[in-house]
Amino acid sequence: MRKAKIVATLGPSSSSAKEIESLVKAGVDVFRLNFSHGTHDDHKLRYQTIRKVEDKVKKPLAILADLQGPKLRVGTFTQGSVVLKQGQSFTLDSKNKPGNGQRVYLPHPELFKVVAKGQNLLIDDGKVRLKVIGSTKTEIKTEVVVGGAISNRKGVNVPDAILPIKALTAKDKIDLEFALSLGVDWIALSFVQRAEDIHEARHLVKGKAWIMSKLEKPAALKSLDAIIQASDGVMVARGDLGVELPPEKVPQAQKNIIALSKKYGRPVVVATQMLESMINTPVPTRAEASDVAHAIYDGADAVMLSAESASGKYPVEAVTMMDKIVSEVEQDPGYSKTNASDAQQLGAKVLNEADAICGALRDVAQAINAAAIVTYTSGGYTSLRAARQRPDTNILSITPNISTARRLCMVWGVRSVIGAESKNIEEMERLAIDTCLDMGFKAKKKIAISAGIPFGKPGSTNLLKIAELKR
Repeated sequence: MRKAKIVATLGPSSSSAKEIESLVKAGVDVFRLNFSHGTHDDHKLRYQTIRKVEDKVKKPLAILADLQGPKLRVGTFTQGSVVLKQGQSFTLDSKNKPGNGQRVYLPHPELFKVVAKGQNLLIDDGKVRLKVIGSTKTEIKTEVVVGGAISNRKGVNVPDAILPIKALTAKDKIDLEFALSLGVDWIALSFVQRAEDIHEARHLVKGKAWIMSKLEKPAALKSLDAIIQASDGVMVARGDLGVELPPEKVPQAQKNIIALSKKYGRPVVVATQMLESMINTPVPTRAEASDVAHAIYDGADAVMLSAESASGKYPVEAVTMMDKIVSEVEQDPGYSKTNASDAQQLGAKVLNEADAICGALRDVAQAINAAAIVTYTSGGYTSLRAARQRPDTNILSITPNISTARRLCMVWGVRSVIGAESKNIEEMERLAIDTCLDMGFKAKKKIAISAGIPFGKPGSTNLLKIAELKR
């Protein structure tokens, strides 16, 4: 059973019931709805189709609503575009009128307050680079360092400044309310800079979904510890992160984010351009295959496809290829050794009682050659702590809540089934045994069970039990 999960973005290439079912059969665990594109009606239809497919394939599927966030853009130009040359002067100002070769409107007054001399402005994903030579409350004067064409409403990145803007825009709040009304399982916040961004979102979400912070700004890396602890999961969003950071620094940032996420037991997704060439070709480059593999070797819970599955020519082939790459890594003995080594290090950094129990759970399962680790959970906490240990043994999560089962689709090594709420330890043990036998685990093998007592109390993991698979 593949342990790392696959996230696929839906779009024009993958919105029908037939296409979504094919993606699930190819290996998708989580579907992403990208609120930077499409209408609410589009997303509603995709949501409903996923749930119909879920009923048909009889396995939980998670749905991630990815909010657009505060994307900064320039205004328009009289001729639709201009070409800037290296060394020339160029001004971004607060005058709401079409621009030309000397200036353009910047409809973000908050930027004028924080941009300072010597900082860089990146236009159109870094294709054009400007250096600030002076600024006022209404103007930012720059020198063109890297020239090129700028057209209407191209994006602006400010890597050198912490921007006084919130992660949730007015559009995001409308999209968030709509996504929650549908019943999505995860909410992704774009351009998170500080832990306060997550706190604001959590107040609005009110426990209806888990929150994933997208790490795509250098400012976030300076508050990484606090952001990860405040989040339910994180995404290494290498698109904008790769624009604002020098390319040579992105791999190190990715490794650091994954390592810290594992420390705190937060699911971590690696995203953007993973199999980019498969948008137009049926096979990836060898570099792309290595990129996916290294994300798994580093300990990612999930890897994500964006345009490859949303608008590419080969969405099913892209998922199939990602499944093959991940499975190949997980069969490597070196991967298991790395997980064991990481588990030892985590054992020396026990955060709470649940971590101690789940560390012992991993060791016990290995010692008895357990058929499965069974986590009994209502809110998902026990399963999260078990996954943090990266055991060789498969983790079967039994929960009475379909919402919990769906959310855990994002988590490494966890497969969830719906089971009735147990009243006592004997009922819990019987349910674990019967579920494992019904799923085809070999009789007379042993399983290691973990749960929280009293039942139904989130975050109370305190029980470890061994049971034999027999009726």
